[in-house]
Amino acid sequence: MTTAAQLDDRYGRTRKRRGPWIVGIVIAALVVGAFSWMTVTQSMSSVDADDLGFDLVDEHSVEVRFQVTGVQGKDVICIVEALDEEFGVVGWKLVDIAAGESHSTAVSATVPTVAAATTGLVNTCWVA
Repeated sequence: MTTAAQLDDRYGRTRKRRGPWIVGIVIAALVVGAFSWMTVTQSMSSVDADDLGFDLVDEHSVEVRFQVTGVQGKDVICIVEALDEEFGVVGWKLVDIAAGESHSTAVSATVPTVAAATTGLVNTCWVA
């Protein structure tokens, strides 16, 4: 055994293995990249709906006005609800919004109800 090898053995100096570290870093980079890609694709297909107002037409219908902001060139579907004074759902309707040139679209929908409603709103929207 050489003097250098004896000193290395005595003081615990050994050749470090870098293979596991490199593999770990590559795997971590792939995981971060995958989650980043999922986040970007999800935000690209997200739709936002803002209530603009409502009108109580009569005892059996409510007109709800809302604005949809989302992806251009794709159809959107929204669930519009009518609620009573205890926030119970007394009517709802699926509203299909055709793809358009604009990033934002104002929509009005009349929701039939089974009882008198006190408000109308958009529950959720998604890309069709």
